Amino acid sequence: MASPVALVTGAGRGIGLATAKRFRAEGWRVALLDIDAALLDDAMARLAAPEETLALACDVADPASVTASVQAAARHFGRIDALVNNAGTAVFKPILETTLEEWNRVLAVNLTGPFLMVHAAAPIMAEGGGGAVVNITSISGLRASTLRVAYGTSKAALAHLTKQQAAELASLGIRVNAVAPGPVDTAMAKAVHTPEIRRDYHDTIPLNRYGLEEELAEAIFFLASDKASYITGQVLAVDGGFQGTGIGLPTLRAARRNL
Repeated sequence: MASPVALVTGAGRGIGLATAKRFRAEGWRVALLDIDAALLDDAMARLAAPEETLALACDVADPASVTASVQAAARHFGRIDALVNNAGTAVFKPILETTLEEWNRVLAVNLTGPFLMVHAAAPIMAEGGGGAVVNITSISGLRASTLRVAYGTSKAALAHLTKQQAAELASLGIRVNAVAPGPVDTAMAKAVHTPEIRRDYHDTIPLNRYGLEEELAEAIFFLASDKASYITGQVLAVDGGFQGTGIGLPTLRAARRNL
């Protein structure tokens, strides 16, 4: 049988590229979708597997772009077994300074994008006997934070969309779950998180560090694989304990470490 096929959006870098690498490590063929063609070229060069990968420039907020990309992947590989909705965007502004245009774009990419991708890919997956969808939400969708009105709201809605998709697509043999990353050492985090911000995060994360892109990719691959065959409609926080600890009480943890 032909090896399975995964579609990964936002695959040009970061968690998306790490996820594409994880699928490739297990012999999957991968279609990499990203709005940035230059990033796609670099990602394809890093993967160095032209026969098993396909680069597709795609704006997930554009219905025509989504339809064309998903159909191109299906024609090229002959099947779709997994979809990872990783593409996302953010605007970090106070709520009263966030414009309607910024709000609309964040929701279009982060929420409407996964809706459109599943609409396009699910019928193809069903024809092949089913598959799995993994939506990438965020801890910002599970707990409120400053400067994230559009981003956090879009990710909270995506967590619920995940449950809706899981409930309605189960009859087609399609499982739908989500991964909610906590702070991750991505290029964006390295660029915008000052040393002070990083200390704040470390103080409130029980594991006392940022996550790695590869750690997120492991969780995503698990949920897409047959090992998660009885898991659907779930949101898995991959966050070092951040979501479960509230304020964290870092002083008490530091004292404990010194015992």
